[in-house]
Amino acid sequence: MGDAITTCFKKYASFAGRASRREYWYFFLFYFIVEIFTSRMGVLGLLVDLGIWIPLAAAAVRRLHDAGKSGWWVIFPLVNLVFLTYPAQTENNRYS
Repeated sequence: MGDAITTCFKKYASFAGRASRREYWYFFLFYFIVEIFTSRMGVLGLLVDLGIWIPLAAAAVRRLHDAGKSGWWVIFPLVNLVFLTYPAQTENNRYS
């Protein structure tokens, strides 16, 4: 779990490449837990939220790349949830 979170912060704003299903969902869980604790902190909570939102969006785009989809699908939240659960596409993936 810690490796997934560390990897997402190392690739802070990197929208290129691929992210495993485990990496994305553990980072999403981390974001959700942090959001619960910082939601009532006012400006500090907002800054933490903004600081974590960029790597979360980058991880989502990389996860879509791993499923063989374009990162632009992140704009459509309902469709996006389906694609984020797809297994990795190992053959003919242009986002290697």
